[in-house]
This record gives sequence, structure tokens and C-alpha cells, in this order.
Amino acid sequence: MDTPALSTAPALAPAPPQRAFGRLRVAFNRRGEETVLAVLRQEGCFKARQPRPEPGGIPETVLLNTSGGITGGDDLAARIEAEDGTHFVVTTQAAERYYKASPASPPATIRSDLRVEDGALLEWLPQETILFDRCRVDRTLSVDLAPGARFLGVESLIFGRQAMGETVDEISLRDRIIIRHGGKLILHDATRLEGEVATLMARASTFADARAMATIVAVRPDAGDFVEPLRAALGQGLLPDHSLEAGVSAWNGLVLARLLATDGATLRRAVMAALDILRAGAPLPRVWQL
Repeated sequence: MDTPALSTAPALAPAPPQRAFGRLRVAFNRRGEETVLAVLRQEGCFKARQPRPEPGGIPETVLLNTSGGITGGDDLAARIEAEDGTHFVVTTQAAERYYKASPASPPATIRSDLRVEDGALLEWLPQETILFDRCRVDRTLSVDLAPGARFLGVESLIFGRQAMGETVDEISLRDRIIIRHGGKLILHDATRLEGEVATLMARASTFADARAMATIVAVRPDAGDFVEPLRAALGQGLLPDHSLEAGVSAWNGLVLARLLATDGATLRRAVMAALDILRAGAPLPRVWQL
């Protein structure tokens, strides 16, 4: 029986992992008394949908990532533009998930650039971001406001889903919120967590065992008027059951609330209560209510 010849060709290198890539541009302008979609450009896994608003309702853009989640090396970027006199809401179809990345992979990079012109109001209301153990994330939200523009935004982070028994022991997170108003920097908020973070998050001076956090910011001329109502709605800092800790302050036409909660459900209720005040009772996007 003939002996098969042994191949001397070099072994094939393993295929590189597939990385998610997405680019998105959305712009609204004014047509008479209505805010209407003017530009929608989407590439890769980053998509946007415009559900039909209720009569008299606020137009919405719903962002979705068709890759099903984000991991190391993924690269997503969005540009959202609110032209003069427009008012619309940007939200997400569901909570975004940042999954475990391999040790050799670069961090996922997420860039959201918002531009808001005079007389416009842009509401940036994504649902929560869930961070899984050993995820690697580099994320920036950059907001450029004209002198007469207004802005409302929220960013919520969940460190593992407690109901699923998930814990976050190690992580690489760099998260920035940068806001300029009339060309002047009014907020540069940076969060950085690296390496084994379980001990750090247990300290009373940092997270005090909280597993969810949120930042809410509004830029508007009457920002200072919301400090006391927000403090009252958020339990003036610390609820009796210690499930939520919050602080609210205002300066130079900006009001900022920071929230720490024991779990995602508690955080969500608190965020919704704060948004109800800042939005004068306007209903949240329908995807929040599903």
C-alpha cells in the first residue's frame, strides 16, 4: 500500500477574530413646525431606526448594534446633528453589552459626537450599558453646543447582572463625557477602572459595593432650578435602605446628578424619576417601556 506523502507546506495561521465595525450619521432639521429626519447614513453593524412619533410627540432615533454585543477590538462611531430649532431624542433599542475580551485584543472603541445648533434641544437617552468581567472599553461622548442650544443626557453602567449571578472582578474601562457650550469647555468627566477592581469597588470611598452607576447632565438656562427637585426625588442623597446614593449640583447653566445603586433595577427607577423631572413629565421613549 502506498504511503501518503507528508505535506511540507507551513501550517495556516489561525484566522483573526472578526471585529464589529460601524459608522453612523443622523441629522434632523426643521420643516415648518416639525422636526424631521434630514440625513441617515449607516455602515457596518451600526444602524438607526426612526419610529413614527405619537401625535404631538417628540421624534426619536433608536440606535441598534446588529453585531449583538461589543467585545475587544470593535470600532463604532456615531455623529448626531441637531440643526437650528429642532428637538428630538436619541435612545437605544436595548441595553448594550460589553463582553469579555481576549487579553491580547485592543479595547473596543466607541465614539459618539453630538452637535446641537442654536434653539435646538437634543436628548441623549440610551438605555443601560452592561459590563461583563474582563471587558475592555474605551468610550467617549463628545457634545458641542451652540450658545443657544440645550442638552439632556444620561449614561448608565451596570457592572454585571446580579440576577444572573454575574460579577466583575477585572476590567479595563475608560469612559469620558466632554461637553462644550459656545466653544467653552463646561464638563470633562472621566472614569477609569483598570485591572482587578473588585476590591476597589468594595471600598466605602469609591463604590461602597454598588454595582450600578449613572451620570445625568442637563445644559439649559434654568439648570439651577432643578437642583432641589432632583435631590428630593433621589432621596436627598441616601435612601433609608442604602440602595441608592446620589448627589446633585449646578453651575454655569449645567445641572449634574451622579447616582450609585446596589443593582440595575434600582438605578433604572432612580434615573427614570430624575428624567421625569428634567423632561417635565414627557413620556420616555417607547423602547424604555418594553
